[in-house]
Amino acid sequence: MQIAQTIQQVRVLVRNARKNGLSIGFVPTMGALHSGHISLIERAKKESDFVAVSIFVNPAQFGPNEDFEKYPRPIEQDLQICRNCGVDLVFCPSSDEIYSGEQLTWVYVDKLTETLCGRFRPGHFRGVTTVCTKLFNIITPDFAFFGQKDAQQAIVIKRMAADLNMPLEIIICPTVREEDGLAMSSRNKYLSPQERKDAPLIYKSLQKVSELVKTGVYDSSVISAEIKKILAESQKIAVEYVEIANFENLEPQESVKGKTLIAVAAKIGLTRLIDNIILDAP
Repeated sequence: MQIAQTIQQVRVLVRNARKNGLSIGFVPTMGALHSGHISLIERAKKESDFVAVSIFVNPAQFGPNEDFEKYPRPIEQDLQICRNCGVDLVFCPSSDEIYSGEQLTWVYVDKLTETLCGRFRPGHFRGVTTVCTKLFNIITPDFAFFGQKDAQQAIVIKRMAADLNMPLEIIICPTVREEDGLAMSSRNKYLSPQERKDAPLIYKSLQKVSELVKTGVYDSSVISAEIKKILAESQKIAVEYVEIANFENLEPQESVKGKTLIAVAAKIGLTRLIDNIILDAP
């Protein structure tokens, strides 16, 4: 496994891989790797010949009162996970390497970034789309892999790549969960023992919704109320949003119809967690 800290190093290594006729798969991460990231790397290894992983805690996607400073950065552990997974290249740049000087150019995706998390995290998606564009330009992958847990992010990046005619395929992979259903997240380690005990209620509420839809309950107000009812079982959970939206354009829907995203964001104590399921109904 090769480790690069500069853009120039990455470009040389990727160029050499391409000279050997290898396809490039890319998994962008902020580190603190867990089984969810490992599943993305494993998918990348199946779909491509040369797998690159970036480890970069992107300051541009954090708000002024968010957890940039305390975000976990276990770099040696992350590198060992990448070695164990057979990653070919890890790119772990400094902030100065990615943002050299004042950043005057930003990438925006309209509409898709104005709902769900976009309403509560102003500037977040501008940071995500800009850093992904930078990383795509540096690594020039054929495939990039994102998790469904961050569904809005994946949909935004997929649309950005299509709109800007980027020569790569965005592949959205299933959410990986703990045994009790909690979606894998680097932020789960912030949870206290009691908060961790309550956190699976998020997925429990989504499972209940899936059961309701199977019995013919499609009304969004009923679905939303059921999710909130289950989350109210814990006094530690503060709901930020419950959204029933079209999976392609993220526009709110009055009922589950076609491919529909059921998304939840909630704070458990000081920790913000998100989760979702995708349902398909007539």
